[in-house]
Amino acid sequence: MSDLPKPKLPIKTPGWVDDFKIFIMRGNVVDLAVGVIIGAAFTGIVTSLVKDVITPVIGLFTGGVNFTNHFIVLKGAPAATLAAAQKAGDVTINYGLFMNAVLNFIIVAAAIFWMVRLIEKIHQAPAPSAPAATPTESLLAEIRDILKTR
Repeated sequence: MSDLPKPKLPIKTPGWVDDFKIFIMRGNVVDLAVGVIIGAAFTGIVTSLVKDVITPVIGLFTGGVNFTNHFIVLKGAPAATLAAAQKAGDVTINYGLFMNAVLNFIIVAAAIFWMVRLIEKIHQAPAPSAPAATPTESLLAEIRDILKTR
């Protein structure tokens, strides 16, 4: 056996691989990925807010009604709770769960609206600066100043 290195086989990568690397490393894609991850975490917080704080308050005002147990049985025996109906294999329309999902959406939308509004107030865009003079403008200004001194 020889200690000489084995010659590398030339492996040509397709042109789209470089384009894909450039696409992935763009700031917008990374920002989007971070936004999706934070959004997923934020959804857990809002779900808890709706389920554990807001829904009980609404239930208190409506006489202790639990929206998760609002459903219509399409096929099967009537059941007292949604869990019992699902366990029995009944076909149901779960409009109470839908109402909770709509409430979740409204709260998430409102929270994001207020958060974006707060960030916009905190991060004011810098005032636009005057554009730099072009070489032609600079030369004309010099000529004007020379003519003024004469």
